[in-house]
Amino acid sequence: MQLYSIETGNAKFDGGAVFGVVPKALWQKLYPADENNLINSSIRCLLIVDEDKKILIDTGIGDKQDEKFLKNFHLNGEDNLLKSLKNHGFYPEEITDIILTHLHFDHCGGATKWNSDKSGFELTFPNATIHISKGQWEWANNPNKREVASFLKENIQSISESGKLNLIEKEGNLFTNVDVRFFNGHTEAQLIPFINYHGKTIVYTADFLASASHIPLPYIPSYDIRPLVSMQEKENFYKEAVENEYIIFFEHDLYCECCTLHNTEKGVRVKDTFKLLKIIN
Repeated sequence: MQLYSIETGNAKFDGGAVFGVVPKALWQKLYPADENNLINSSIRCLLIVDEDKKILIDTGIGDKQDEKFLKNFHLNGEDNLLKSLKNHGFYPEEITDIILTHLHFDHCGGATKWNSDKSGFELTFPNATIHISKGQWEWANNPNKREVASFLKENIQSISESGKLNLIEKEGNLFTNVDVRFFNGHTEAQLIPFINYHGKTIVYTADFLASASHIPLPYIPSYDIRPLVSMQEKENFYKEAVENEYIIFFEHDLYCECCTLHNTEKGVRVKDTFKLLKIIN
C-alpha cells in the first residue's frame, strides 16, 4: 500500500463558526485568525494505492462554482486537486474509487466538473465508483434549512445520474485495509475511513475532527447539526484512539497534517504532530 497526501488548496472560514461556543480568546491561541476573524484552512485529500485500487478520499471544492460563490471563501494556495495528483504521477482516469465523507461542498465539489462546452457537468474521475453513506445521500437530497447552503445541486446531480454511485448502508470493511464508520454529529452519517497501513491505523477524520485545535472536547464547530452527539462521538473515539495509537490525518488543519493522542490531566490532547511522509518513509 502507498499513501499520498493530496493538497487541493486552502479556503478561509469564519473562526467563530469553526470553533462554536468556545471564546475567541481561547481558540485564537491555537489557531490564529486574521483581522476579519477568518481562519485559513487546508482542504487536504488522501489517495490510497493498494494492489489494483486507487482510492481517493474526498475531492475538495473544485473549480466549477461561480466567482461570487468562491469569493466568499477566499481561496488561496498554489495547489489544486488535479495538479496535486499529477505531481504524484496520477491522472483522473486512473482513479478507481472515491470515498466522499459527506456532501458539503468543500468535500465533494471536485468530484464533478464542467463538460467541454459548459452546458452541464460530468464526473472528474470517469472510471471511479463513488462511495457515500446512504444516510448522508438521503439527507443531502432532502436538506434541512440549516445545511441547505452546503449541499449544492450541481455537486450532487451529476453523481446521481452517473450510474457510478454506491450507497453504503453498513459500517465495516469497504476495501482490503479500509474500514468505514458513520459519525452523526457534524452531519448525518458522515463516512469516516479507518486505514490499516502496515499494522498502523490511520483515520481520515474529515469534519469529525477538522483540526488538531479541535481535540479538546468542547471545541465543536457551529456547523455541527448535533453538537452534543459530536462531543460524545469524540469522547468514545478518543478512548480507542489513545489505546490503539491511531494516527489522525486532518483534512482542514493548515498547520498539522497528522497527529497522535494521549491522556493528560486536562483530558485527551495532541501527543505528536508530523507529516504523512514520516509514516510512509
